[in-house]
Amino acid sequence: MTKKIGIAVIGAGRAGMIHGKNFRYLVPNAALVAIVDPDEELASKNADDLELETYYTDYREALGDPKVDAIVIVTPTKYHCEIAIAAAAAKKHILCEKPMAMNVAECEKMEAAAGEHGVLLQMGFMRRYDQSFLQAKEAVSQGVIGEVVMVRSNTRGPSIPQPWMYDIQKSNGPLAEVNSHDLDTLRWLTGSEFETIYAIGGNYRCRDIAQEYPDFYDNVVLTATFEKKMQGCIDGAQGVGYGYDARVEILGTKGCIFLGKTRENSLSICTADKRIGEEFVNSWTLLFKDAYLEEDMDFVKCILEDRQPRATAKDGKKAVQAVEAGNLSIKEKRVITLNQE
Repeated sequence: MTKKIGIAVIGAGRAGMIHGKNFRYLVPNAALVAIVDPDEELASKNADDLELETYYTDYREALGDPKVDAIVIVTPTKYHCEIAIAAAAAKKHILCEKPMAMNVAECEKMEAAAGEHGVLLQMGFMRRYDQSFLQAKEAVSQGVIGEVVMVRSNTRGPSIPQPWMYDIQKSNGPLAEVNSHDLDTLRWLTGSEFETIYAIGGNYRCRDIAQEYPDFYDNVVLTATFEKKMQGCIDGAQGVGYGYDARVEILGTKGCIFLGKTRENSLSICTADKRIGEEFVNSWTLLFKDAYLEEDMDFVKCILEDRQPRATAKDGKKAVQAVEAGNLSIKEKRVITLNQE
């Protein structure tokens, strides 16, 4: 009989609860053991919602629980490195949500700790598990659109940032919090590493905090070149209001692939004033629901089969490196050339 992998989810916010529900009810060979959050009221409530007996307010308690074999890190980014290193030392496998860490140096420490202690470290780039993205990747691999020339990816969120995100030193800004998935998408679909990055940012929707946080930007455009000479473009935004908008175009020498769902459902309403109304997707939790489940299932399979995941520590580190380059480009108004390994 296959052993069930005991999971503790560290961070009881929206993303944490997606993983929590998956591991509690939907992932074969997994058993959700505990929810962890420093907010005891939130941890207790979500444990009740998931019909769990156990919750912790300190992640160290979860790491000391012998029923826990693996953890999912869904905390603010500044805690990722600390938790991952402690988890590796405790011989717990790790699924880490994006961004991997605050800087490349932290990513390298996390990667080294996982290697030293022989545990899996998987990055939460769930778009690699989305069926439409997988079909696009396969079409690219088969040469359906010829050679890839350019990949353009956008992620725009409907809500304004959380207050802690205004401080770029603490959050790394929208390039990290919003566009980490886009940065990984560009690397994945081009099959190449970033060579140069140029980015511009501006604060258009959160001007009431501009004086206190002059470096904050809620809109960003990033252009890139790759080692294999493809081109890339990302645009990211927070507080757009109209919905959650995640779309990709892959332009080739012989065609183009379009990715992204904007409609909440297939219903269109036509009215007497000759207008058509459709409901725009309003949450990433709905758009990538199936991808999160596939990601969580593969995490457990990787542990049981002792194999590497689709999104590795290297992938997480490369996205963080691109975030650092983009923020430096915004600050210094120049093209940044990345030093590749």
